Amino acid sequence: MSTQSAKPTTYSKQTEAQTYSISQILKFAVPSLIGILLFLIPISFDGNVTIGLGIMADWVLTNFGGAIPTFMTIVLVASAVSSLIVKVFPLTFIKKDSFLDTLLNVGGIWLALRVLGAAFAVMTLTEFGPEMITSEFTGVIVLYDLIPVLTVWFLFASLFMPLLLEFGLMDFIGTLVRKVMHPLFKLPGRSSIDAMASWMGSGTVGVLLTTQQYESGYYTKREAAVVATNFSIASIAFSLVIAKFIGIDHMFVPFYFTVVVTGIIAAVICPRIPPLSRKKDTYYEPVGQKIDEKVPSGISSFQWGLQQAVEKAGQVKSAKQVVKKGIYNVVDIWMALIPLVMALGTVALVVAEYTEVFNVLSYPFIPFLQLLQIPEAQAAAPAMIVGFADMFLPAVIGSGIESELTRFVIAVMSLTQLIYMSEIGILLIKSKIPLSIWELFIIFLQRTIITLPVAALMAHLFFF
Repeated sequence: MSTQSAKPTTYSKQTEAQTYSISQILKFAVPSLIGILLFLIPISFDGNVTIGLGIMADWVLTNFGGAIPTFMTIVLVASAVSSLIVKVFPLTFIKKDSFLDTLLNVGGIWLALRVLGAAFAVMTLTEFGPEMITSEFTGVIVLYDLIPVLTVWFLFASLFMPLLLEFGLMDFIGTLVRKVMHPLFKLPGRSSIDAMASWMGSGTVGVLLTTQQYESGYYTKREAAVVATNFSIASIAFSLVIAKFIGIDHMFVPFYFTVVVTGIIAAVICPRIPPLSRKKDTYYEPVGQKIDEKVPSGISSFQWGLQQAVEKAGQVKSAKQVVKKGIYNVVDIWMALIPLVMALGTVALVVAEYTEVFNVLSYPFIPFLQLLQIPEAQAAAPAMIVGFADMFLPAVIGSGIESELTRFVIAVMSLTQLIYMSEIGILLIKSKIPLSIWELFIIFLQRTIITLPVAALMAHLFFF
């Protein structure tokens, strides 16, 4: 990525609709429709609601999932060793290749995390090392449950995401829905695609989409931070998994309705308070502003959106260019992000499983839960805070609670808190979006405090 100073982007504001050939329109429409089918259209498959991307991911996991932990351990070791070599022995051919230089020539903290991630993976795979690292509740969860899913989802998401980003779909939809997204959430219209990709596919896919949009000049710092922390919602499929695990799947419709309502309320409030409200409305400096959703006078939103989309699609010169970008994204995620997931995800689970940190932090929630008349408040309190480590942990705690109302609230909270360090948090920290781990924790607490009363109210309505 170029590090030169950003030049102002100029936009042609024609007041008359432009005319385009059928081939120009098809260059926008066909890839965009394929992207919609893969990322955004819900499909009922094998009794589950998923998306086209999910069907491909599930097929790979079913047929090759057992080999992925070993394969990714090799990748993590290769990432750590190659990064160490580049750090100790600067290689000319690496320096000359901007992609390899960015991938392997990393700072001391990131290098240490890559080495730690590789070490944790080897220990967990070989079952050799401290039990707190290799336990079924720590390293095993990350290496055998989390990493295979991330590996496969990011493989297909990275390869096919250019269909959403490069051929004008974001520009077209963004222009059409700006009048809703901007006044309600103070966001550009294209953020609706991020939310849909998360809702139908995976929250991590939504964050990846947001990150790429920010680094390409389509979101400001504030917009990217808001979208990533408020719209990277869990998919319907994962929500059903949580509901089944915690024992409320017979109430899935009111459960998911509650998740949607609480999520919208949090998305309206959180961007209007610090730290998100204090983020600057400036674009990523190396690229500058590349977006203009405002519709000029004398032209309809549809016509302006189509014009923006066709012009965007016209910038794609070859399929090779798109495929190359997708492959680069896959390699970057596998060698740079997954090691962080293994390292920080394991550490977070060790803290949750072997220390009292989350129990102590949960004490203030006991009177809060009692005030909201949530049964078994003391048992439920840790579930309000442990989700910062991993999204699935609140459900693990909640599954042992007798009160169905309490389990309902815990399940809703686990899906609406959004920020968990084993996955979303690490992806955000690695990205160029200006969010620190402390800010992520503050936003996590804000979302918890905002959504808990709503979840409790809805639970009391449904459970009388």
